[in-house]
Amino acid sequence: MNAASIALIGRVGHIGGVFATIPPEMIAHLSGTLLSKEPNQVVVDVSGVGYEVNIPLSTFYDLDDEKTNVQLLIYTHVKEDALQLYGFKTANERKLFVNFISVSGVGPKLGIALLSHMKADELIESIKSNNLARLTQIPGVGRKTAERLVVDLRDKMTQLSQQQVAEQTGVRQEPVHVSSEDSVRSDALSALVNLGYQRSAAEKAIDAALNEGGDITVESILRRTLKKLARV
Repeated sequence: MNAASIALIGRVGHIGGVFATIPPEMIAHLSGTLLSKEPNQVVVDVSGVGYEVNIPLSTFYDLDDEKTNVQLLIYTHVKEDALQLYGFKTANERKLFVNFISVSGVGPKLGIALLSHMKADELIESIKSNNLARLTQIPGVGRKTAERLVVDLRDKMTQLSQQQVAEQTGVRQEPVHVSSEDSVRSDALSALVNLGYQRSAAEKAIDAALNEGGDITVESILRRTLKKLARV
């Protein structure tokens, strides 16, 4: 059980291992110190309690270095035996995530994958324009799932202005920090495998991105690798 679950048990009590009575709105926002960060997950220290939060790559790209302050919008996913926290840098990304997991067959893991592979405005446009080919490029999204996303969410996506998404998301800047090539390769590979890519395909794309030179950071390599995998 992770730190977030332990912290919540201490606050609300725990009877018979059942979390079903805990409202998802219990934790909606976290503000604290970024203890650690990985492409798919961070730990945020809030008053001495470490909260383990799952994040999409879109949020990872926007994070500062470890030991700095961080604020995340949170969605609390309640399971029978655990609580899982999902964090986002913008309100629109959280709103998209909540819409995604309302669709039959789309769980939190796939919701995070959707936000990791495409920018918010690109996701909105793909669903609005019935671009099934683009959606099915994402690991875990088959044609039936893509069709359900379009049918269930097209009207909701139409209501979301691309201008509002751009204003709230802002311009993403690459964090500036130095990492060894082996460390970058390992972190990027772990992130891509967790997103559903086959290890061999991910390794080949990472190697190609590294061979191009340029910035050797996890953020930069992931961006370039995802573009290469999208063309496969």
